Amino acid sequence: MNDENHLYRALHTLRFYSSLPHPCSYLPQREAITLFVDPEAKIDMAMYQILSQVGFRRSGEHIYRPHCGDCHACVPVRVPVAEFVPSRSQRRCRQRNQDLQLNIRSAEYDEAHFQLYRRYMAARHPGGSMDNNDPGAYRRVMNASWSNTLLYEYSHGSDILAVAVVDQCNDSLSAVYTFYEPNEAKRSLGVNAILSQIEQAQQSGRDWLYLGYWNPDSPKIAYKTDYQPLQYFDGLTWRNKPPI
Repeated sequence: MNDENHLYRALHTLRFYSSLPHPCSYLPQREAITLFVDPEAKIDMAMYQILSQVGFRRSGEHIYRPHCGDCHACVPVRVPVAEFVPSRSQRRCRQRNQDLQLNIRSAEYDEAHFQLYRRYMAARHPGGSMDNNDPGAYRRVMNASWSNTLLYEYSHGSDILAVAVVDQCNDSLSAVYTFYEPNEAKRSLGVNAILSQIEQAQQSGRDWLYLGYWNPDSPKIAYKTDYQPLQYFDGLTWRNKPPI
């Protein structure tokens, strides 16, 4: 039995737990249910890679995916990086940000990163579940004890303008979270970070960049179709067209 078959067998032994209904993060006036991998399960990067291939994401130590019964609007998506072709506006974005230096660092706490995160959350998501002043909560959200996580730090001189939290699997990168200087809107720092991760995946010989969930009716995540071609997970397989 090869290692991948062994992992798929192990996947079927995992226990999963559904949350209670809670307000949907993406659609107003809707409730959502989240499916979690058993937090007591022994997870490593090989298992995480398999879970990514069937639509799961990571937030801190928790691995989850939507499980909303009759609603399937939030679809896992990924970019097949070898086929990616940047649009004209994306090429302009990279040109605007060519003066930034990319420093890839280990996922260790940095006070400057935390202060940037606080400014970003206060400006973009005030009052949200991740908008808090607790460094411990920030650490717990960004990293996991078992994950191979790096921080992509984008700087202009001594100023850190953006940080992307990126998980590294053998076959892919996963864009976990990105936060950036809210006063630098003209740079499109979030777009630049995704384009940079696609380039890093290409250069390292990986196949995909996982972007999380896409929903055409949610401005928070509808933008992901800007990165083409895009693959969509329909619950069984990855497709080149949206399943909804």
